[in-house]
Amino acid sequence: MQRIYEPLDLLEGEMLLGMLASEGVAAHLAGQHLLGAIGELPALGLLGLLVDDRDAEHARRLIDAYNAAAPLPGDEPEQHPGTLLC
Repeated sequence: MQRIYEPLDLLEGEMLLGMLASEGVAAHLAGQHLLGAIGELPALGLLGLLVDDRDAEHARRLIDAYNAAAPLPGDEPEQHPGTLLC
């Protein structure tokens, strides 16, 4: 298994798990149970997405595409261009 990405928070980690699963890539989110002890542990680097060695490159490409995504024209508010409406 390879650690391919460090999500910013649990929400992003869970969303990426679902996205990878929908693409046929089995992944594990390591460190999610450590977040309760955040007062005594370093705040960054606790979460990590792990995938099988054979899926690592494909998963990295999927996550790169996720990070490069931009809103469709007309889907963002005029006062905040470049912001996705969810």
